[in-house]
Amino acid sequence: MAGKTDTHSLRDLARLSRVRDRIDREYAQPLNVDDLARGVHMSGGHLSRQFKLAFGESPYSYLMTRRVERAMALLRRGDLSVTEVCFTVGCASLGTFSTRFTELSGVSPSVYRQVATQATAGMPSCVARLVTRPRRTQPIRNQEAPEPESGIA
Repeated sequence: MAGKTDTHSLRDLARLSRVRDRIDREYAQPLNVDDLARGVHMSGGHLSRQFKLAFGESPYSYLMTRRVERAMALLRRGDLSVTEVCFTVGCASLGTFSTRFTELSGVSPSVYRQVATQATAGMPSCVARLVTRPRRTQPIRNQEAPEPESGIA
């Protein structure tokens, strides 16, 4: 029985990895959990729960983090406006993009653009990407808050 469970878990992990890879490839396309789930023959709810268990964040949060990372690279280049960057990375709403960007990076996209172009001048792009990678310091939404630790030992 344990072997069957292990095989099932590995199969689910492989499907979750395919979803993550698809998000990485198609981050600029309109993506939603139901479409991602259909692509790996899961329900949207099951995909969301399993993805969060496997990777520590929801599929939507992972998608937005990837979009913000790509937006940071475009903003460092300095040749596109914040609005152009927003739509280039696949966001449909400038307000949502700006809010998520600020939550993940700590500054608004326009401030980031001003500061990052100066701070990373002369740096190879691969180093600049590592130095400026967004690091979440707090949960984005109430649904994504970490589970409270129980005081039971």
